[in-house]
Amino acid sequence: MRTQSTAEQDSPFVLTPPIRSRMPWRVVGVEALPEFCLRVRFMDGTEGAVDLAALVRSPAAGVFSALADPAHFAQARVEYGAVTWPGGIDLAPDAMYAEIKKAGTWVLQ
Repeated sequence: MRTQSTAEQDSPFVLTPPIRSRMPWRVVGVEALPEFCLRVRFMDGTEGAVDLAALVRSPAAGVFSALADPAHFAQARVEYGAVTWPGGIDLAPDAMYAEIKKAGTWVLQ
């Protein structure tokens, strides 16, 4: 006589380990600071600052000009490992990580 298996025993979800990102440049924390600066923390524990003051005040700021409003800038958050703001504005986490690893601060102009 055959024994019946349960759906739980046959489920691939029981056997598959959870997905964990190994990309050290993924952002895990962000804090908006005065003067259009951010404090960011990455998956590997690296921390540093991002200075956007010159960029948001520049005539060539493009989409980043919306961040010149301090209330909008303060809405910085982490989504899918990147710093984002409402309206689809985001920063490249890999470029940010490289500069912060090198100099401790990423200055955008």
